[in-house]
Amino acid sequence: MTAFAKNSFYISIGFWLILGVECHTVMSNSTLTVQTGGSVTIPCHYDEKYTQQKKYWYSENNKSNTYTNTTEENLSVIDHPDQSLFTVTMRNLQNKHTGYYYCIVETGEQPPIKAIYEPYLKIQPAPDVSVVSSSVSGHEGGDISVQCFYSSGYQNKVKQWCRYKDQRCYTVGRTNTSQNSSVQISDDGRRSFTVLMTGLRLTDSGWYYCSAGEALNPVQLTVINAEKGTVSDTVIETGTLKNNKNGKEDTVATQNNELLTAWLPASAVLLLSLILISVFIWRWRRRHKQDKHQIRGRSSSRTTDVINSKAEDPVMYSTINDGNPNDPNTDIIYYSTIDFVAGSAAVKPPAGGAIYSIIYSTVDPH
Repeated sequence: MTAFAKNSFYISIGFWLILGVECHTVMSNSTLTVQTGGSVTIPCHYDEKYTQQKKYWYSENNKSNTYTNTTEENLSVIDHPDQSLFTVTMRNLQNKHTGYYYCIVETGEQPPIKAIYEPYLKIQPAPDVSVVSSSVSGHEGGDISVQCFYSSGYQNKVKQWCRYKDQRCYTVGRTNTSQNSSVQISDDGRRSFTVLMTGLRLTDSGWYYCSAGEALNPVQLTVINAEKGTVSDTVIETGTLKNNKNGKEDTVATQNNELLTAWLPASAVLLLSLILISVFIWRWRRRHKQDKHQIRGRSSSRTTDVINSKAEDPVMYSTINDGNPNDPNTDIIYYSTIDFVAGSAAVKPPAGGAIYSIIYSTVDPH
């Protein structure tokens, strides 16, 4: 913090003391670093007994008060009595917004005004401390991972992950917070450190901040209740789901896998059935053709062909004996029978009979 800023801070403290304001100096030396043109949401925690009391955001720059549940173009102050805090969201921040601010509660008692948080807001083209996202969430029992960045000037500063509400802080290394939850901070030495929270509990929900030295940046953590039949997920700072520590998949992926598992065997059975049916039909048709050919061969060695021409022409019948031509004991006989059909213009057969013309021929087998 610059000498000018420090002097301004002490002057402000003296001003508030003159007015009878109670100040909490737990985080009075904290500096919120925000990128030029960016935005920031600042939590202001208060005692439950002040739930019904008026609260406001005070700017040292223009000496203005903005009460809770007020929304303007670049400023929103919203009270959350169920969480015993109100949030201040500032947007489109410029260098002129650098300065001291105060979260104030009108106590209705002595002293009548209480400053519950006094951050120093510093607007920079490249913030000293920043995060990828100021809001992360995960399921109960799962993990979250937050990456915090710091400038080269903070290389040797203490790196911490702290909770706003109770000012509990965790430094580089592993800290067990309970039997089922732990916080691990690892500094890669390349201007970033990673916070890993495992075994999340619902009570872990709240506001935290990454800090390097006195510079910090706030992060909101939301822990979602694990519904029956679902698994815990891990959400990194960009909001992407990962597998939890038990190696299970999230609910959506599980449902997709179940559908895939059900459809693959069914598809395989259907395909196999189609192949078997096709093979059966093919074999049946082939066998049917073979049977038809065999039956035709066994039916008779005599074949009668009818050759028709015109109505006035006689009908000619030809019978062929297809005995084995290689059998020396069997003669091959070819003969034809000509029968005149009634109404034919050809020579009429005598009454009560027919004219037959039989031709016998014998072919010696070769």
